[in-house]
Amino acid sequence: MRVLLTTLNAKYIHTNLAIRLLYQLNKDRAGLSWKEFTIKDNQNTVADFCSQFDVVAFSCYIWNISQTLALAKAIKTLGTGTKILLGGPEVSYDWQEIIGLDHVDFIVTGEGEIPFRAFLEQYPAVQNIPNIVQKIGKDVHYFPLPGNFDLREYEHIMPYQDDDPVELSKKVLYIETSRGCPYKCEFCLASLDNKVRYLPDQHIKTTLLHMMQHGRVVKFLDRTFNIKRDFTLDIFKFILANYRPGNVFQFEITADILHPDIIQFIDEHVPEGLFRFEIGIQTVNQQANLAVSRKQNFEKTKGIITQLRHKVEMHLDLIVGLPHDYWADNKHSFETVFKLYPPELQLGFLKFLKGTPMLYKHAQHGYVFDPEPPYQIIQSNYLSAIELAQIEIVEHALEIYWNKNRARNTLRYIAERGSIFDFFLALGNFFGQRSDYHRYTLEEVYNNIADFAAQEYPEDGVLLEIIAVDYFLFHKTIPKQRFFPPMEKGEQKALLEIHGLCSHQIRHAFLPLSFDYQQFVENGEIVQTSIMLIVQYDGREKARVAAQLDHVIA
Repeated sequence: MRVLLTTLNAKYIHTNLAIRLLYQLNKDRAGLSWKEFTIKDNQNTVADFCSQFDVVAFSCYIWNISQTLALAKAIKTLGTGTKILLGGPEVSYDWQEIIGLDHVDFIVTGEGEIPFRAFLEQYPAVQNIPNIVQKIGKDVHYFPLPGNFDLREYEHIMPYQDDDPVELSKKVLYIETSRGCPYKCEFCLASLDNKVRYLPDQHIKTTLLHMMQHGRVVKFLDRTFNIKRDFTLDIFKFILANYRPGNVFQFEITADILHPDIIQFIDEHVPEGLFRFEIGIQTVNQQANLAVSRKQNFEKTKGIITQLRHKVEMHLDLIVGLPHDYWADNKHSFETVFKLYPPELQLGFLKFLKGTPMLYKHAQHGYVFDPEPPYQIIQSNYLSAIELAQIEIVEHALEIYWNKNRARNTLRYIAERGSIFDFFLALGNFFGQRSDYHRYTLEEVYNNIADFAAQEYPEDGVLLEIIAVDYFLFHKTIPKQRFFPPMEKGEQKALLEIHGLCSHQIRHAFLPLSFDYQQFVENGEIVQTSIMLIVQYDGREKARVAAQLDHVIA
């Protein structure tokens, strides 16, 4: 029997940990192979490849289930008799409709290690295997069996050992050190398994070492990495002892329970930029938190973020649409969290994932949601469809200008002086009238925000100057001259020579400003004065400020 473990990743740079683990556990079985594709690969080409196998086992998630089912159908039309087995979180719950499809033969529910091994051993007589859904004609055979895989079996398993090391360096690599989550947030699948189990120490460190040696970006899949103080510190110390330049490590943490010893360790030992923390704030409305069985002390969370952001890159998450979060509540959460100025702020929308308590209690809150993946909220008792559409416009502007790092100074200037939510909403509407939110040029990005500022803030000359600074600082090579009249070459050369600035293989832009830029960067204040900001370009890295000079040539 030839069996293929596969998946459709969202992007080429992603890797699927599940199929690698299942392969390594069962690689001694003749005929077992694994291969990854992406959702953008040619369907016919992928179907032709898969049709060479007796069974194709797909790892299914919210982002690939539609494409996976379409691919399964294409495989079946080739008439090779290939059987389709689905597994993963997207088919582990409420699977009745999917197993009813003509092009789906089997489903593995829950953790895949035990049922998949039994499937390989007993195929084709798999009707008595627990947690395997089998369709025979119109009859469906299934019986669940509670229990978890013994993670100690992973002690001598290293999931990436059969990857091409050269390819690993180009991809995001994933590792899990534990399974389960102690919290019960009703919108999250992790809430269904509150028993936290750790993988063997040898497995974790062998895998980590390989990832550090051959990869670059390492993401930990643990829902709350920092539950145990000693474990967290041990992994951090192991990383510091073995990482290579260029490595980056991303952890999902719960900030308000971060132990003081961990904070101290990071502050004293972790190099700036080595760690990224993803922190799910979701909402600052305590009533909304309680409605979804969620615990959070926002003031503690805020304090930890403020304390560590000079060392750790923070990625913060908000969810729009939680129970009891009205328009004003969402606006308040957004503005409160935005003013922490994280490098990335994810403004997500409530999704009704299969198996979650949120799905089963949706009616009591008047939720209407898309029945197709990603099952996103359409309206509720708290937000109308029109209000949600407006917040989506805020999210578009946030992605284009803040998360893409194209207008950091501008947006900080606005946030310190008024409603950043209202600004994003108005800017997003203005942008959408002139450009496509998903297909636009960099020139459109800066034209739109400059024209918007001129139209809506005609008396604010500083705002347009800050937009200009963001424009010149975003590029690696000197961009097209705009916002300011060009300076004469001789004047430029004199400025550089007087102030000892190198001009060999380095180019400069000269920005005459009416405020002290350094003061603004350091404390957000606008001090009116006349200065010349010199921006330097080396063609490799993003531009940087080379000097701030009194706007006088001696």
